[in-house]
Amino acid sequence: MTDVLDTYCGSTFWNASLLDRPDPDLTVCFEQTVLVWVPLAFLWICTSWQVLALCKSRLIGGTCSRLYLAKQILAGLLFLTSMADMILTVMEDYEVDLDSTTNGQNPVVLYVNAFLYLLSWLLVMLIHEGRRRIDDKNSACIFIFWLLSAACDVFMLQTLIRMAIDQGGPPDLPRFTLFCISYSLKCMSLVVSSISDVSSETRAAAEKNPHIAASFLSRITFHWFNGMMMKGYRKPLESKHLWDLNEEDRCQTIYAEFDKHMRQGLKKAQKKRGEKQSKERHKDAEQMNGFNRSISQDVLVMDEKSGKDGRRKGGKEKSAARGATGWLVLAMLKTYRNILLKGVFFKICHDGLLFTSPQLLKLLVSFTEDTSVYAWKGYLYAVLLFVLAIVQSLLLQQYFQCCFLLGMRVRTAITAAVYKKALTVSNAARKECTVGEIVNLMAVDAQRFNDVTNFIHLLWSAPLQILVGIVFLWQELGPAVLAGFAVMVLLIPINGFLASKGRALEVKNMKHKDRRMKLMTDILNGIKVMKFYAWEPSFENQISGIRENELKMIKKSSYLLGVAIFLVTCTPFLVSLVSFAVYLAVDENNVLDAGKAFTSISIFNIMRFPLVMMPMLISSIVQATVSCKRLENFLGDEDLDISAIHHDPTYESAVSFTDASFSWDRSGDPTIKDVTLDFKQGSLVAVVGPVGCGKSSLMSAILGEMENITGCVNTKGTFAYVPQQAWIQNDTIQDNILFGMKMEDSRYQEVLEACALPQDLELLPAGDLTEIGERGINLSGGQKQRVSLARAVYSGADIYILDDPLSAVDAHVGKHIFEKVIGPNGLLKGKTRILVTHSVTFLPATDQVVVLVNGAVSEVGPYPTLKANGGAFADFMNTYGDRREKGEGEPTVEVVKEEDLAVGEELGPMADEDPGDAVTLELKRELSERSRRRVGSRSSVRVSLRRSMRKGKQPPHKESSVKMVKGQRLIEDETMVTGKVKFSVYWKYLRAIGWLHSVLILLLYLAQNIAAIGQNLWLSDWTNDATRYNSSTEPASLPDLRIAIFGVLGLAQGFFLLIAVFLMADRTVAASRDLHLRLLRNILHLPMTFFDTTPMGRIINRFAKDTYTIDQAIPMSFRGWLSCAFGVLGTLLVICLATPYFAIIIVPLTLIYYFVQSFYIVTSRQLRRLDSVTRSPIYSHFGETVSGLALIRAYGHQARFLSHNESIVDGNQKCVFPWIVSNRWLAIRLEFVGNLVVFFAALFAVMSRGTLDSGLVGLSISYALNVTQALNWLVRQTSELETNIVSVERVDEYSQLDNEAPWVLEQRPGRDWPSKGEISFVDYKARYRPDLDLVLHGLSCEIKANEKVGIVGRTGAGKSSLTNSLFRIVEAAGGKILIDGLDIATIGLHDLRRKLTIIPQDPVLFSGTFRMNLDPFNEYSDEEVWDALELAHLKPFTAGLPNKLQQEVAEGGENLSVGQRQLLCLARALLRGSRVLVLDEATAAVDLETDGLIQGTIRHRFADCTLLIIAHRLHTVMDCSRVMVLDAGRILEFDTPSALLQSKGHFYRMAMEAGVTMEKNTAL
Repeated sequence: MTDVLDTYCGSTFWNASLLDRPDPDLTVCFEQTVLVWVPLAFLWICTSWQVLALCKSRLIGGTCSRLYLAKQILAGLLFLTSMADMILTVMEDYEVDLDSTTNGQNPVVLYVNAFLYLLSWLLVMLIHEGRRRIDDKNSACIFIFWLLSAACDVFMLQTLIRMAIDQGGPPDLPRFTLFCISYSLKCMSLVVSSISDVSSETRAAAEKNPHIAASFLSRITFHWFNGMMMKGYRKPLESKHLWDLNEEDRCQTIYAEFDKHMRQGLKKAQKKRGEKQSKERHKDAEQMNGFNRSISQDVLVMDEKSGKDGRRKGGKEKSAARGATGWLVLAMLKTYRNILLKGVFFKICHDGLLFTSPQLLKLLVSFTEDTSVYAWKGYLYAVLLFVLAIVQSLLLQQYFQCCFLLGMRVRTAITAAVYKKALTVSNAARKECTVGEIVNLMAVDAQRFNDVTNFIHLLWSAPLQILVGIVFLWQELGPAVLAGFAVMVLLIPINGFLASKGRALEVKNMKHKDRRMKLMTDILNGIKVMKFYAWEPSFENQISGIRENELKMIKKSSYLLGVAIFLVTCTPFLVSLVSFAVYLAVDENNVLDAGKAFTSISIFNIMRFPLVMMPMLISSIVQATVSCKRLENFLGDEDLDISAIHHDPTYESAVSFTDASFSWDRSGDPTIKDVTLDFKQGSLVAVVGPVGCGKSSLMSAILGEMENITGCVNTKGTFAYVPQQAWIQNDTIQDNILFGMKMEDSRYQEVLEACALPQDLELLPAGDLTEIGERGINLSGGQKQRVSLARAVYSGADIYILDDPLSAVDAHVGKHIFEKVIGPNGLLKGKTRILVTHSVTFLPATDQVVVLVNGAVSEVGPYPTLKANGGAFADFMNTYGDRREKGEGEPTVEVVKEEDLAVGEELGPMADEDPGDAVTLELKRELSERSRRRVGSRSSVRVSLRRSMRKGKQPPHKESSVKMVKGQRLIEDETMVTGKVKFSVYWKYLRAIGWLHSVLILLLYLAQNIAAIGQNLWLSDWTNDATRYNSSTEPASLPDLRIAIFGVLGLAQGFFLLIAVFLMADRTVAASRDLHLRLLRNILHLPMTFFDTTPMGRIINRFAKDTYTIDQAIPMSFRGWLSCAFGVLGTLLVICLATPYFAIIIVPLTLIYYFVQSFYIVTSRQLRRLDSVTRSPIYSHFGETVSGLALIRAYGHQARFLSHNESIVDGNQKCVFPWIVSNRWLAIRLEFVGNLVVFFAALFAVMSRGTLDSGLVGLSISYALNVTQALNWLVRQTSELETNIVSVERVDEYSQLDNEAPWVLEQRPGRDWPSKGEISFVDYKARYRPDLDLVLHGLSCEIKANEKVGIVGRTGAGKSSLTNSLFRIVEAAGGKILIDGLDIATIGLHDLRRKLTIIPQDPVLFSGTFRMNLDPFNEYSDEEVWDALELAHLKPFTAGLPNKLQQEVAEGGENLSVGQRQLLCLARALLRGSRVLVLDEATAAVDLETDGLIQGTIRHRFADCTLLIIAHRLHTVMDCSRVMVLDAGRILEFDTPSALLQSKGHFYRMAMEAGVTMEKNTAL
């Protein structure tokens, strides 16, 4: 082969003697062949396919930019130089033929090279044109080709220059000139190809996302990210500074691909699971018939006497649906196969180069030992080490970029999948997971998948690295390496055992975490009720108990991790110790010299990374498999089955039931039984019946929210739904009403007036543009219901499902809404309206009445017919109908003159408030003075509701000027600390760990690193024995001593580290306990105004993501930081010991290092903060979506909510993506610093040859090879620690907020206080915050013992404030309240609240048992609890449940009707037996019969109590002892009802409006 090449070149191809001299060189033939073929081969292999762009399309996509022209001109000039070279060669040979005296012809190589270059330059020009047509002119392959060409031609250039110097001039001037021109053009092409060439449109888009316009060089060095780093360094980054996402990183793009594969995988898995279960059922048919499946605890309404077989069957089918496993990971592999393969490519290339460094180290050590070797070899080795390290760095960072992008996309896909599943999941399946558990799927489980995908390639690369390492070690130590390998194999089962234990602990821990989050969500949802009842200590103890179990699991996991770290630390030295010992023992002639020892050590260090990462990877995989199972269970759950809901247009009826039975769970008995009904198009149908009879369930069945048992339902047209409990979004009122539809102003105004909203909008700071808080906290119950109704009316649907929307509003408001909206002449006339109601007043106006009893239809027909039939409905109407009809009069239309109008009367007759609406009153008071001034300018005011609607104040709209006014925004943006994390935050965390323990941990890490350095110095000295005893025999005991000391120092490392990790595990768990407890206690001590103005997602985020970070991420970061910091210091110390000159380089390198890391930390820290802040809305929006799921599905707005979720997730992605890139940006630059350390360590070793021991050289460079990784990890861990410590900062922020008054003071009331129940207000004033106006203005009154006082007043009158003041939800701004002569401000809040009782308008229940909801402190006996349930008319229902008092209540009490929840709240009050009871329209959600029973119970059981009744309907206070009339925070009238009516004052006018007189009142 060499001979052929010699002939081909006309000269010698290879001459080794040229390298065996001080000034080495390569042969001309080698330069003309190999160094030409390498770049050209790369060009043709890697880039020729890009020419296909010319064939695919004739359309020209891109423009001819200046850079494009420059590239083509340069390629054209190169083509001309090759042509000239070809012509020159031909002419020379032609002259030879003519002149016989001239020597032979030119060699073939000159023709072939010229021809190859001609074709190659033509190919380059075609590639440039092809790239232009697809509008992507930047080519990575072309850049690499130019780089290879320039690098290879350097050798030819130096040869030509050397020949010119030796011969006094160029031997072949024309070719020398052409080569120089050609080389210059190649260098210019390299420079031009490194510059980004994009179109003007792309360049404009690059202002929002520079990544799309970045060149190849910019992308591999992450230079394009410099702008963000500079921006972040100059000022703290905010969301507006972040760049747009690439299309492939958007949530919609990511999820679309994943969803396709997920559906396919799930379908296959469920099919296999179904087949398997089918076989099992056939085998065990008899056994299955007797198998007693457990029934979902969430299903309360069940009949134990029948339907058991159906339950078992349904339960088994459900199990089949949930049981499918293994499909999720397969779906991910299919979705992300491209980025996975890309990562594989980079990892293989990197790992291939990784084992080259130890070989170069071996050559360098042998170079220092042998002074006869030429110096240029040492310098070559040093340069090769540097170049190799640079290439490794570039490959490694591209690999990590792939991994972290994969992690981000997987997390996004899971988050989107969980959200979409929540929109479609069946109600039965939804009961399996609470909101808190699903939030955990998003917050924790998705993050675990993210974590495991970051290092997923280690699954195959770690064993491969270990295998390759063993092969190289065999070359050094021979069979002795098998002994070391055996040690590794022995450690595998130990790691496996640790992993399995870790998995078991993780499963248990996730259960505790889910329970804690579920209870925490309940607490935050019911915080107002908890404060009214003073139940915080009970729930604090419950949370603390769960948390303690969670921390025990974390501590055990940490101890297991400590053992794993100990094994990882000991593994490399144990392997090397055993290998060296066996190597020396097997053959007396074996000598451990520096080359063998440090090459082996370097290979061991390479193997150390996979060994260190494997336990972490196994741990991550263990956690991810647990998460995978949970996600598969949720995502594989049944979707809402709407197959029983038909849409046949041939039906005449709008809604038609055909022998339909429905249940909330297939394993339960039917809630709706054998219903056959027709609701005609355009009719108004009323659905009536007692509490728990299935009215709301019937509505849900129409909407497809229930499980179909038999029969079907046919519907024609679109739906609008008004649920019994109004669902309000955290958005403006206008957006709540429009609900995604376009604004039509006239129609919008008409809807507002019909729903009685304009007066309410006048009270709000920005009208309908006022932001409403989560769950509508700054609207009263009636206002929320009217906004919900307005949303339905505006939607323009065909069928309206109205689930008791009028129960929360005043009687006269209800009349108005019925007339203007629902009734025969309302806005919805001609539409199909199905109205669930407890009010009999409206029944005569309906077309049809449906009477439900126990889920079955007992009577159907027009109202007069049913009344005439003399059935159960007629009896009911005769008993209750007349009474209720008389209690609710028509709204009046009389005009009241200004002089007859009391101050504040213009506030309107909508007295439908919620007692805890602190913010409502706060907002209303801000405009109270302005409202009164407006009244003063009017000659007369129409008090009636109808006429007030005609007043023409137009609420502001988005089209008009929307200048923000005070109070418009209720929920402010989450505060985010900017700048460097204060040292006080670290101080707090270290203080939580303990100062003594912190110092002890530090000393243990120091001792571990001293032992490590000592061990390596001992090894260095050991290797010098080979030269020290070269000519003499070493002492027999010396090898044993060397091995023993080496082993002892290694064990000392592991021992110190084990103690440090155990100690840290113990103390970090203690710190977690302390921080969580302080957070929990402070949250429970915060005033209600905090919860009214803070989205629940923000608080949940503290208890979910931030707590997880404090529990697990911070301890890991802390350990990593200590290891890296000591590792870097140890490395620099060792290199300085070996080569003192290196100390000179440390200063500039440290400056570069500091400069780079300071840029990084500032930006990275802020990006992590932004990540935390933008993550909260994901959880808030999700919680909001789940609570309004039925409504969203009824309106068919799933796609809109999905789109909104995608935009929120994208907002979070905008923070995550730059954070990932910032890590790569840092790594590239820091690894360059590390590579300089390697280069200078090697360079100084070469320069100091002869004065250094080979052992020290080996030690110095092997340490330097590790410093790159150590430097990178140090900054990463510093940043990681700083960004994770932000969680301590965020938790501490909520732990420092101002509390409400102490729960218990030294001065405590007597046990029998209050014995009478006398209440005195003495010049009492109150305001919600110091900077706001008073809401109560000097109230003074006496309420006698056992007196029943009705409190009435219009919206904003101060009824809620009075109640809040009594419970000290609002503190006094002046004056005092006395109960039995004791000033309530002088005692603790709990001493006060435990002695008072309130039955709130909105019934709130907590997840737990019936008994826990009634008696969380276990203060009462079971008999007392049963008595309370009997008095609340719940005993028969509760006694019929499988678990009686221990029956579980679902999250938010979803498995009880609203009426049943209200009765349970009544049972609470009965159980407490307080002397003072506040009743806030507590019977609005129950039927008339139950209402009568409750009123009788209250009258009988609370006869000797002081009763305060906040009245929304005046008829309920007509038999009170006295009535208090409030307006604008002042008492206008306070007397008996008869006296107030006779005085014809404010109360009289309100009574006239409602049509209530003393003669026509109803009994309480």
